[in-house]
Amino acid sequence: MKQICFTIALIGLLLSCQQRNTSNAAIEIAPDSARAIAREAWTYGYPMFYNYRSIYLYALDKSYSDYAGGFNRFKHYAKSFTDTDTAVVTPNNDTPYSWAVVRTDEEPVVLEVPAIADNRYYVMQLVDLYTFNFAYVGTRATGNGPGKYLIAGPQWKGETPAGITRVMQSETNLVTILGRTQLSDASDLEKVKAIQQQYKLIPLHEYTGQAAPAKKDYPMPLPAWQEADYNAPGFIGVLNALLQYCSTDPSEEKLKAQFARLGIEAGKPFDSTNYSKETLAAIREGITLGKKDMETAIAQTTSSLGLFGSRAELGNNYLKRAIAAAMGLYGNNKEEAVYVGSLKDREGQQLVGERRYTLRFQGNQLPPVKFFWSITAYVLPQRYLVKNPIGRYSIGDRTPSLKRDPDGSLVIYLQSTSPGPGKEGNWLPTPQQGPFNYVLRLYGPGQEVMNGNWQQPLPQKVD
Repeated sequence: MKQICFTIALIGLLLSCQQRNTSNAAIEIAPDSARAIAREAWTYGYPMFYNYRSIYLYALDKSYSDYAGGFNRFKHYAKSFTDTDTAVVTPNNDTPYSWAVVRTDEEPVVLEVPAIADNRYYVMQLVDLYTFNFAYVGTRATGNGPGKYLIAGPQWKGETPAGITRVMQSETNLVTILGRTQLSDASDLEKVKAIQQQYKLIPLHEYTGQAAPAKKDYPMPLPAWQEADYNAPGFIGVLNALLQYCSTDPSEEKLKAQFARLGIEAGKPFDSTNYSKETLAAIREGITLGKKDMETAIAQTTSSLGLFGSRAELGNNYLKRAIAAAMGLYGNNKEEAVYVGSLKDREGQQLVGERRYTLRFQGNQLPPVKFFWSITAYVLPQRYLVKNPIGRYSIGDRTPSLKRDPDGSLVIYLQSTSPGPGKEGNWLPTPQQGPFNYVLRLYGPGQEVMNGNWQQPLPQKVD
């Protein structure tokens, strides 16, 4: 009897070892293939990783000063961003944000918006974990009337409840909502606050008065966000944790199969001991190549046209999606807004705080927009707002002090110190030293902007 028990125990042990060896099997792949796959996978995951940075800070990191209190909760900002706000790169300084991260894996969530009076512009941009803008609510897309919009994940197939204006289905079960409400000036702040408080997020079971659904478990927990995690082979583990919340588009099935050869699979923990030294070295080389691809492309990009949109609009151009995330995460579709700008002057030289520049719009060259436009400067490489003595972070057609020249042209002064009496109204402060860039945002851009026929001027060096 003891022998039988021993034999059974031994068999169980061997089976257990086989199972462990199967789940932690060594990754056998040629270095050239590992390098190529890592290069593409790093680029593919880059926008997801930096999207997750904001998701983590707002919904998971309780120590973060702007922690929203968890998922499915709005965090409203009844102010414009300043140089002290560093959670998002290239922040928009025109419209106070209403920020939320929604989880749809357990159930859909209802987004409720009020009627928006006085022709005030507002928008609710819905972004999936891949960073596709999959839906819009707001002035342009749905009008300024009230509405209730059901945000559903990729697996949801339920019946639409009564009272729902529209169902908006995401490819991923993590959704970022970035709301923007137009602020005219400081005296308008209380009205904006009142509108923001009427934006609501309601879990479906609360909306319908039913019992809460069961909690969903995942093989891997969502990780603590750390910048260094995406600069080494361990980026695979982070990507695998995020992929648990994503569906796979049919157009990416072959790509995901290639990724799996390198151990990139939803819910699969990363274990460096499963890779040879040669494979790990090849992965690092792939990361380096991915970074160079992105740096080269960014240097050649001066407009947001074609960078932001839905999967149908962007296709599977993963480098373009990474560029968009690096240059301005959560940018809008071109119909909503277009972003142009530059990090170089008219002579092709990098803009630096040690120099002074003028940006001149001729009378017939002013940005053609339906809503409004603005220019914002950013410190490089961080892409944060510029600390300055007058507390001005953007300038545009709503700036009361802006004055045009007698010939109808408009001159913006880009420099770190005052341009002098009579000119400060047209001054956009730049850093005291070091490189910077600026972004020109056009809300409700005209057709000539969207088709590329309108050309922005470039800064002229003064000294």
